Amino acid sequence: MDTTKKILVLCGGKFAFPALQLLAYEKFICGIGIGKGSDTIIEALERESKDSNIGFKSFCNKKSMLEMRAWIDDLQPDYIFCISFPFLLPETILSYGHDKFINFHPGPLPQYRGVMPIFEVLKNQETETAICAHFMNSKFDEGNIIFNDPIAIQKGDTYGKLTVKLSERMAQVTLNMANMLQFASSIPNQPQDETISCYYEKPQLSDTYINWKRMDADEIIALINACNPWNIGADATLFGEQIKIIVASLLHEPHENQPGTIVSLNDTINIACEDNMQIAIEILSTDKGIMTAAQFALLYPVPTSTLN
Repeated sequence: MDTTKKILVLCGGKFAFPALQLLAYEKFICGIGIGKGSDTIIEALERESKDSNIGFKSFCNKKSMLEMRAWIDDLQPDYIFCISFPFLLPETILSYGHDKFINFHPGPLPQYRGVMPIFEVLKNQETETAICAHFMNSKFDEGNIIFNDPIAIQKGDTYGKLTVKLSERMAQVTLNMANMLQFASSIPNQPQDETISCYYEKPQLSDTYINWKRMDADEIIALINACNPWNIGADATLFGEQIKIIVASLLHEPHENQPGTIVSLNDTINIACEDNMQIAIEILSTDKGIMTAAQFALLYPVPTSTLN
């Protein structure tokens, strides 16, 4: 008789794919639910689920969540894992079982609650992030913590690079949890420390816009990396045009210009920062397309200008 504890996974897209593949390979998964996925991802997951005899259901909007409890009751999983699932689970679903729902949050809790902790840790120039496993309650990211699995942030990590790193690590973290559940009668956990908690809303333009007069060079580089590629780049104004800076590096070269002044415009666009440093823009996105700084220089031969 198979006594393996079965797991249903609720996910939000391809970020969860490595974890799904590993858990399915180890025959832990009995069902996969996806929320707000693209048609391509939904079709791929549905096909793979059918081939592996795994239950599958798409939850495309909040209304479709009304069908979740009956689906869970039908599959009878021992535990439900959530990996970037976009919808809050109500008590009608959570009442399926006490401490049955475990979320894997791609950021340390309680300091980085919210939908995009990867953006926030990069913007805040953290040197370390984490995957936090915690029990779920009826509020986002507030259930008791099981553990925070630390992950180093390397210099030059972008949102894309860190996302891939976390996605790959997520596979091992969820597998470790699944293995632990096979033998544990109870899972050690502790309440979150509300004195250090912070919830970040989804970034708006004000969060992705470079303020040359208030941000130093390191802050600007961090913001650019945090916006690449999900926002295409950090938002800015250059020669009166709204642009996005995709790739830039730090120049340890002093200047005597106002912050936001273009110091030189050749192979890179070198811009004065408020801490007497410069950043060198290498790739940017404009209304005319994505281009290198050298290509942009051909459009604007004027050597200096002050940015907004």
